[in-house]
Amino acid sequence: MLQLIVSGIANGALYGLVAVGFVVIYNVTGIINFAQGEFTTVGAVTAVTLVGYGVPLPLAVLCGVGVSGVAGLVLWYAALRGAHRQPLVVQLIITIGASVCLRGLALLIFGSTPKPLPPFSNNGTISLGAATITPQQLWIFAIVAVLMAVLFVLFERTRIGGALLASSINRDAARLMGIDPLRMSAIAFFLGAALAGVAGTTIAPIALVSFDMGGSLGLKGFVAATLGGIGSVPGAVVGGILIGVIESVGAGIFSSGWRDAIVFGVLIVVLFVRPEGLFGRSVARV
Repeated sequence: MLQLIVSGIANGALYGLVAVGFVVIYNVTGIINFAQGEFTTVGAVTAVTLVGYGVPLPLAVLCGVGVSGVAGLVLWYAALRGAHRQPLVVQLIITIGASVCLRGLALLIFGSTPKPLPPFSNNGTISLGAATITPQQLWIFAIVAVLMAVLFVLFERTRIGGALLASSINRDAARLMGIDPLRMSAIAFFLGAALAGVAGTTIAPIALVSFDMGGSLGLKGFVAATLGGIGSVPGAVVGGILIGVIESVGAGIFSSGWRDAIVFGVLIVVLFVRPEGLFGRSVARV
């Protein structure tokens, strides 16, 4: 059981990163970006491809994260910026179309054969009672912890973070203060996509990289964001960890076939009891 919990926390931390991307983009733009999962694919596929061409692993991973962020910018400027005054359903359909497009491009460029990404380090495993922690899981814990600290500093201690928060609360008031909400939206898409790229490249050494890996990660990230509260960054991380533990323990007790059913079943129950999520807060958008 302890092993299942440890594995669930590791996977859930990555779901939390994807969920944070959902939250950042939603708070600033009001858009639920259903292409978020495919940005994890972009990062992982880029890293695996570059490693195949002899690029050192750290540089390949950084390039994967950067390419994911740029893909988010392209989505914003090419499709969503011009539609920012359109109804939300139009914007949602655009992100769904972008998801399908990115998945198709990944299939054409990467192929249908899953490929591995080398682990970040090859140190020995660590025993924690009856559980064993792999080096890659330690990397996951460390990377997520560092990124959460960086995001805290960004939003609480920097001007650009303050501008992002101002745009998320009241776009007109932010504009009067000299803040360009459209520019902040572009930054939010870059940041959200880059976080997804980190999740994709970090989980790649544990799970094989495939053109459709982002579908599952995106859904779990969306569930985590909704469970934690779509407006809360800490809630997204906690929601991701809860989802990871629930699906891991549920798969261990029942079977792996019940993994997704258990996750979405828990989400439905929580939303009936607390529709705003566990840590949700109302975000006024004007």
